[in-house]
Amino acid sequence: MDNKIKTLSTLKIQYSSDMYKIVDCLNRTLKKENLMFGLALDGDHEEQAVFTIYRT
Repeated sequence: MDNKIKTLSTLKIQYSSDMYKIVDCLNRTLKKENLMFGLALDGDHEEQAVFTIYRT
């Protein structure tokens, strides 16, 4: 079985404490479309987050 995850887009944005709720909603809603969303804090800038869209 070949389960590759492909990065479609990455964006650095201003971090907000509620952003994870949007990412969770997107993941739940679009899972059947083989899309996955990620959110991580930027290691260099604490006030920024990295939002990533993947195809699974």
